[in-house]
Amino acid sequence: MPLTRRRLGLLLFGVGACVLARPRPVFVAAQDEAPGRREFSLTAKDYRWSPDRLEVNQNDLVRLTITSEDIAYSFAIDEYRIVRRVPAGGTTRFEFQADRAGTFRFYSNLTNDRAHAAMQGQFVVTPR
Repeated sequence: MPLTRRRLGLLLFGVGACVLARPRPVFVAAQDEAPGRREFSLTAKDYRWSPDRLEVNQNDLVRLTITSEDIAYSFAIDEYRIVRRVPAGGTTRFEFQADRAGTFRFYSNLTNDRAHAAMQGQFVVTPR
């Protein structure tokens, strides 16, 4: 089939339409990146947390492994509605989404000994 002026025009029109219809590259800003996954091991002993400060980015999936090296404790963050019991000499694991930015107190909310009230740490969530 000979290439006529009309066929050439239609061919070039089709190529141009394909070029225009091609998806444009998407640039993702750092704050739009997919949330990360952060894992922490926390130890409770002698009415203290170790470490006593945890830092994540907003929307990160947080996995905590909390181990008691002596008595029973609990782990609570009021703003996230988290309360988990840690048995004496045992381990508790759980996950949650850090969907709120800010600095939040974590603590043991057990009331069987006054020393639990002084057992505090900081959970810091940096906004994206």
